[in-house]
Amino acid sequence: MTVTTKNNLELLRQNTGKSTSIVTAKDNSSQSKPQALSSNVYSAKIKQIDLITFTTQLSVMLDSGVVLSDALDAIVEQAEEGTLRTIMSEIAESVKGGERFSRILSMYPKAFNSLFVSMVKAAEASGRMSEMLNVLSSYLNFEFETRKQIKGALIYPCIMAVMALLSTASLIFFVLPKFTKIYAAKGAALPKLTQIIMWFSTLAANPQALMITLTIIFVASVVLFYSFRTETGRKVIDYLKINTPALGTMFLDSFVTRSMRIMATMINTGVSLLDTIEVIKGSCENYYFKQLWEETDKKIRDGFLLSESIKASAHSDLIAIGVIQMLKAGEKSGKLGSVSDKISIFYEKKLEHSIKGVTALIEPLMIIIMGGVIGTIAIGLLMPIFKISQVISQ
Repeated sequence: MTVTTKNNLELLRQNTGKSTSIVTAKDNSSQSKPQALSSNVYSAKIKQIDLITFTTQLSVMLDSGVVLSDALDAIVEQAEEGTLRTIMSEIAESVKGGERFSRILSMYPKAFNSLFVSMVKAAEASGRMSEMLNVLSSYLNFEFETRKQIKGALIYPCIMAVMALLSTASLIFFVLPKFTKIYAAKGAALPKLTQIIMWFSTLAANPQALMITLTIIFVASVVLFYSFRTETGRKVIDYLKINTPALGTMFLDSFVTRSMRIMATMINTGVSLLDTIEVIKGSCENYYFKQLWEETDKKIRDGFLLSESIKASAHSDLIAIGVIQMLKAGEKSGKLGSVSDKISIFYEKKLEHSIKGVTALIEPLMIIIMGGVIGTIAIGLLMPIFKISQVISQ
């Protein structure tokens, strides 16, 4: 296993290619790393595209019989100077020192998340590293494309929002003050809505008031940020993720897709069900799904079947009844891996439709919101114009 681990890690070096973030892996040896390096390495990140490229290249090289240490050395040689090259160099040295590949990757939590490390660890146990990395690469690429699709759908609404803000600001700061002077000179009062808009305009133009407002917003944001990082805060956020209309369906499909894909990959590569559940638990980012798999794990250890364990969980409603029945059929036929693979394919397509549905809602929703805001401001600005003739004639 040590030889396989070394081979895989070295191959990782060759394939990571482009600079990203650094995380320092410590050797078992007592040799000390440069202090400047070790202080930055563990908090560094790797770009998603670089991680995908690295994983794909590593899988190909391992599949073609390249030794891990040689592969990693090749990655270091071809990588540009930067964080990624430093990470690969550190990983290669640790592998040559006898460290397990998965253990070294776990020392770079910002670069390699728990899912990545868990699947590599399972691959070490099954001896099918290249196949596992290939599946992992496909999954990472799917996530990357999903994020890219959502970002693309937001470009047009964001441009509209910026243009709307600029237009509104120019009206508030340059047009409305002129009407204010006219009304003030005639001793007339601005319409109520216009007065409210002007109050915000005056607030934004007052440095002291603006500073106080921004300070309050900043403090409130910090409080919310840290409160959401507590267990209670995470529960609230995770609950909203899976229960919000439209978005909830997308998140549920995403979690089920990930779980079933991991299960299919690991079962088909000879990993035990309990070890598979451990990996799935480690990959869960949602509190309620994590609880589901933890309860399932306990039931399986008590002698229950997988389908029975999921059904007995307090959060069994997160998994569709049809999925549980399919898993039950897979257990009885001895084809759990194959069934899990079919479920993951089905849910991947379902997730694509969910994403399209969400992105299709984003644009009109933002247009409605911005239209409401801009329309209100426009009415507030036009009301003085409607009454200006009356004011001037006084």
